[in-house]
Amino acid sequence: MDLLGTLELLKIKSVPNVWVDTIWELDFTETEPLDYRIEGEITEHGLEAFKKVYKCLLPFATEEHGNTESVWSRFSESDVSPSALVALLYHFVQLVQNKKASVAQREYALHAAGLYFLLLEIPGSVANRIFHPVLFDKCLDTLKKSWPQESESGRKRKKDAVKSSHSDPKGRKRGRPARRDESEIDEEFDDGDQEEEVYFSGQDLLQVREGIFSLLKNLLRLLPRFPLKDKPQSVQHCLQILIELTNFEPVVGLVDFTGAADITRMKSLPELAYHGLRLLCSPMHGEGDQTVRRVFHRILYVILMMSAGEGSNPVLLSATQHVVSAREQAIRFVSHIVDELKETVLPVFRILLQHICAKVTDKADYRMYGAQAVVKLLSKLPCVEYAAFIKWLYNYSRHTKIPYRVFALDVAMALLEQPERQADEAVPPEQVQFLQHSFLIQVMVFGRCSDKAPTVRSRALSSLAQCLELQTATAVGAIQELLQGTSGRTVDEEGLTTSPDNSDASASATHNQQKTLGVFKTIEVTKRADATVSEAKEIIAMLRLRAGDEKTNVRKSALQVFTSLLKYRVIPCTPEDLSTVQERCRDPAVSVRKQALQSLTELLMAQPGNRLVQESWLTGVVPVVLDTENSLQEKALVCLDQTILHHIKHYDKYSNDDSHQKLAWDLLAHLGGESQELCRYLTKAFHIWSKQDKFSSSFINNLISHTETENSAAAWMLLAKVAGSSPKLNYSKIIEAWDNISREQNTSSNTTCHVLCVIGHVAKHLNEDTKRRLVGDIMKWLKAFHSPLVVVSAAVAALHKLGQSESLEETLSFLNLHCGQLVSLCDSYLSNIVLNEDGAACIDEDLVVKYIFTLGEAALLCPSKVEKRIFLLIQSILASNVNLEPSAGDGDSEDLLASQPLSQFKASAMPTVVRAHAFITLGKLCLQNEDLAKKCIPALARELELCEDVSIRNNVIIVMCDLCVRYTTMVDRYIPNIAMSLKDREPSIRKQTLIMLTNLLQEEFVKWKESLFFRFVSVLVDPDPSIARLSEFCLVHLLLKRNPVMFSQHFIECIFHFNGYEKHEKYNKFPQTQREKNLFSLKGSKNKEKRMKIYKFLLDHFTDEQRFSITTKISQNVLASFVDGLVPLDKEASDLLSDTFEVLSSKEIKLSTMRSKPGEEVQPDDDEIAMATAVMQVAQKKLISQVQKKIFIENVIPIITSLKSMLEQMRIPALRELMSYLREMMQDYRNEINDFFAVDKQLAAELEYDMKKYEEQLEKERESENMSSTIQPDMAAAPGTPRPSPRGSPAAAVSVSGGVRAQTPGAAAAASPHGAAAGSAGTPLQPHTPSAAVFTSPRPVVPRARQMSLSTAAILNSAKKVAETLRNQRSRCVSGVTPAPSGENSPSSKPASLRGRGLRLSSSNSSMIERAISTPDKTIENVTFNAGVSYISMSGSEQRNSEKTDQNVLCLVSPDKPPPPPRQWNVESPVSMRQTRRGNQRKTPLKPAN
Repeated sequence: MDLLGTLELLKIKSVPNVWVDTIWELDFTETEPLDYRIEGEITEHGLEAFKKVYKCLLPFATEEHGNTESVWSRFSESDVSPSALVALLYHFVQLVQNKKASVAQREYALHAAGLYFLLLEIPGSVANRIFHPVLFDKCLDTLKKSWPQESESGRKRKKDAVKSSHSDPKGRKRGRPARRDESEIDEEFDDGDQEEEVYFSGQDLLQVREGIFSLLKNLLRLLPRFPLKDKPQSVQHCLQILIELTNFEPVVGLVDFTGAADITRMKSLPELAYHGLRLLCSPMHGEGDQTVRRVFHRILYVILMMSAGEGSNPVLLSATQHVVSAREQAIRFVSHIVDELKETVLPVFRILLQHICAKVTDKADYRMYGAQAVVKLLSKLPCVEYAAFIKWLYNYSRHTKIPYRVFALDVAMALLEQPERQADEAVPPEQVQFLQHSFLIQVMVFGRCSDKAPTVRSRALSSLAQCLELQTATAVGAIQELLQGTSGRTVDEEGLTTSPDNSDASASATHNQQKTLGVFKTIEVTKRADATVSEAKEIIAMLRLRAGDEKTNVRKSALQVFTSLLKYRVIPCTPEDLSTVQERCRDPAVSVRKQALQSLTELLMAQPGNRLVQESWLTGVVPVVLDTENSLQEKALVCLDQTILHHIKHYDKYSNDDSHQKLAWDLLAHLGGESQELCRYLTKAFHIWSKQDKFSSSFINNLISHTETENSAAAWMLLAKVAGSSPKLNYSKIIEAWDNISREQNTSSNTTCHVLCVIGHVAKHLNEDTKRRLVGDIMKWLKAFHSPLVVVSAAVAALHKLGQSESLEETLSFLNLHCGQLVSLCDSYLSNIVLNEDGAACIDEDLVVKYIFTLGEAALLCPSKVEKRIFLLIQSILASNVNLEPSAGDGDSEDLLASQPLSQFKASAMPTVVRAHAFITLGKLCLQNEDLAKKCIPALARELELCEDVSIRNNVIIVMCDLCVRYTTMVDRYIPNIAMSLKDREPSIRKQTLIMLTNLLQEEFVKWKESLFFRFVSVLVDPDPSIARLSEFCLVHLLLKRNPVMFSQHFIECIFHFNGYEKHEKYNKFPQTQREKNLFSLKGSKNKEKRMKIYKFLLDHFTDEQRFSITTKISQNVLASFVDGLVPLDKEASDLLSDTFEVLSSKEIKLSTMRSKPGEEVQPDDDEIAMATAVMQVAQKKLISQVQKKIFIENVIPIITSLKSMLEQMRIPALRELMSYLREMMQDYRNEINDFFAVDKQLAAELEYDMKKYEEQLEKERESENMSSTIQPDMAAAPGTPRPSPRGSPAAAVSVSGGVRAQTPGAAAAASPHGAAAGSAGTPLQPHTPSAAVFTSPRPVVPRARQMSLSTAAILNSAKKVAETLRNQRSRCVSGVTPAPSGENSPSSKPASLRGRGLRLSSSNSSMIERAISTPDKTIENVTFNAGVSYISMSGSEQRNSEKTDQNVLCLVSPDKPPPPPRQWNVESPVSMRQTRRGNQRKTPLKPAN
């Protein structure tokens, strides 16, 4: 069949011309329905019509006919309109726009689109106007829309987009989910109905896929023959469709991108799509690199794993295997294009790399994929371009955006995993360093370790640790070079200086941001200089600082760095570095504690023979068995098990060459020796292990096999822990060991104690004969009194265990018999010493101590054998040889004696060590005798106050705290006496008291009553830093967890108490002695820093709810008390108010959302649950913040404004802190304050004016501080010359005369000294006095007669004296004081005006050509009110005398002479005009009162 006959199958001639014209007039944007009869005739035979027409037209496209124009000629000759054919094809293409289109309709659309592409392919199509951009785009869309799953996937992408928008990178603001309205829900159900109506079988989908595949081939055949250079929109749309098809289906194997690829052999759509992209890179589709730029721009989103439709925002795709595979193919395609086009495409290729860096998603996985893509693509760059990009990457790494800096670190780490580039000849010498790994490590990675953003600091530190873990020669060498202080780097190009060190400020480097990254253009980042590298010690100090960083992830990463440095011996193991890691085992964050445990264990495994590492591991890991976090307990137990218990083998199998066995016994030796205090933690561990049946009989036998070897001490120590939970002991071995010890005299005390402990544990399993023999041996030891005290205690405990039986009477009888004998022996020996007048002269101190100690131990077990005589003996021993004056009143009653220190019984000469042990024994006796305790407790409290011996005070504290457990009510009244020891002059006493009180508070034997809380928190400012840190630990980790509200309950009273303010009816009313007040006083300006430290510590550990509550309470309970007149406003109140306003201004009292910076609200954590919890907390904080703002403004602002007026009237110094707080409040609540003041415009204007003037004064304060160094010594020493305020504040000043303060207007005028050659005016200084500064608020300008105040008179007199004594020197005169009405002692009641605002002096050689505007002169014609031209003129004889000596001396009018009446000038000041317009709303500028 010929062409014309075939075209009849499409019924071209039957199509109405009107319909065709309408389609073309509408530019293919809308559809006019085709006559259903014509459409039915065309589709009657299915796709045959389209296929036959395609087959007939194909030879014309492939130029098989001689005349290429014959097809169009034939159309013309046969009266076949090409426009009608195109319109008809459009009709079928448009069918696929309907989501309910059937499979047949989709196939018609695909074949119609293919036929249109074929028409375009035929030469002459352009001349015959076959091409139309809209129709071309719709045919391209057929490739996408004909696939039935697209609608569903599109909806899924929409949901993913919503999900992505709510899972923004951490720290960004999260909007709440949008509520779906009914229409959206209806649409969703409609979509569901449509999907149910249209069903596609697997065969249907296969047919559609084949149609898409065939159409795409047609497009690829068209592209080499149909240039699109003049059709950029079509090129762009074609790119979009092809890019989407690259991800259409998985590809088996690798795609061939070479030019020799045959499309007839391609089997997958992505292969065809990439071939199409390659064809679009041809010059026929764009000039220069224009098309390549478009291709790279589109393929960028495939590399970033995003889906970017035309005109829509990119949507993040899940990192599935299919998406990752498509990304890999895209990277290979770009690499192939670069290899093929070489230098011509390098500029665009560089832009692609930059945009990958700029647009990568700020999520860990996507950053990792992005960094890998950059590194793979960088391998295609020549060395020169590579070095240039690394230089750009360095500048990018210092961008102000945090995600940019983080991603730069990811790229640097990915580059370090590749081999280092070798420079070729084309690389300039100054660019060579950019090819080296050392630059990446020392400059880019290390330079970010001090970044101001915690996310960047954390990533940089973890990257530094990864560099060490790589264990490559270049990485380790670079870090060693860095730590040796020889790695200072300078990039000498355009002022760019780099170094490994980088301050926090470097993160805010200047940059030229691209206005829109949607444009695929070069991203430029300017350079900024870094500081030079510091010494290695400073680098280590920086790492230690990071280990204590405020952010959890930074601390965790810093630990990883330290671990790698020490593990690989880059730096030596020093106690300081090990303690840095060890201290993190007590970190508040669980993840940091876990990292510290892991780090210490890794170090121990790397250096098992290092004693410092062993000690640090024990000190860090062992106490964690008592951690409050169960997961950490388990981790610590696992570490102990695998390190120690797992490697205890039988002695026959022991070898020093086995590092693990040797390490286990070395650690046990430490625990039995230097680290003996840690054994108490092991008790908990062994208790847990015993429940898990860790101790088998073979383990016990292995331990016993070491009891007679060099490991005997450690073996016995471990047996003492195990024996209590394991009955599987070889008792004969234990008895044999005891026999050897009892025969030998050189056995260590610790080993003896451990053996006795084991005997006590196995006592219940021994027979009676063995028990009697052991009791006899122990009693023999005890009666000899030659054993150390620790052995005595262990022996008495073992004796107790051996005497226990099922019958209580038998046990008591046994104890009374044997312990009674010990008590009798001690009684006899001590009586001989005490009752003999010369007994104390030649005593053996050690022996007496042993008797006293044994008496106490035995008396606890047999209280019935302790007679009153023994009580008196101990009391006699406690008597001191210091004679104190007797108390008023006489008598020997027990009540009187009980109220006196024990040293009042009788003077004796017992050594201090004997008396100290006697106090311990007395405490043990009191535990068994309540009557004795009643008498002794008051005496102990008094002894604590008067005794000078450290050891005695220490033991008395221990005794009283132990008695508090037994006799809580009896000792409770003396808790303040014990708490006074927190201010003892000896650090050891303060530490002991702190520990003992913490124990009592933990067990709730003592409550937070009266002054105890304030005594406890005062230790936070202890002069000994270790005690201050211990108090922080006790408060936060031990006590606050038991009582979470104790800080907030006592906070307000802390402000009253530490200021010593007692005039409030409620606060600070608990009883306290004068000695207590003196000891714990923190009032006064010298202690303000300490008070603020306490306040901020407490606030730091508030919850947001507590911060929210305390702000309102402070306003209502403290500030409102002054406003309502319940509390007097005086000097004492000023200090209290000053503290209050500083607390309210502090960042610690702000809610977390108000004080956290963007990007720092949520820190990523390893645990998903922890992350979810953090996100919830952020949402709660924001909600609380909004509520707080509303309540705060409504309740607090009226109080603040009222109090401000009162402070202004009474000239209270705390006004300065109030204004500072007001400024802080205006910043945090500006919008809410504006709404609040909407009803009171005048008050709002006044408040804003005050704040403006306050800001000006702060600025002048800074200027005066800068100028203070230029003040001449002679003027500074001159009497009466105004001096800089001790507080550096120009905002306030106090009168020297009788405390009378005067308010001043405007900005004060002050003259700065001039150099002889400079001749320029200096920065004005404010007048002030050395007295305490007072900030005065502006008051309304009221015209009235002004009188000279005493302070003004003092200034004038001082100026006169200066003029007389310093005539030949340069002078400064300060003007700008507006006198207020003076007091009764005012020397003059006549007005005086000193209104100069800026004093300017010329050099000493010039004449005075300027004058004060307030001084009329008959020769003046033009009068101006220039604030910058003013000085005070002289008159009368003073002026004449001055002219004789120096023409440049300025003097004030003498206050003794009445000032001449000023001449009236008919000139109106613009300042006055403005004041008139303002009316009473205008206030005078803030000035100090003098």
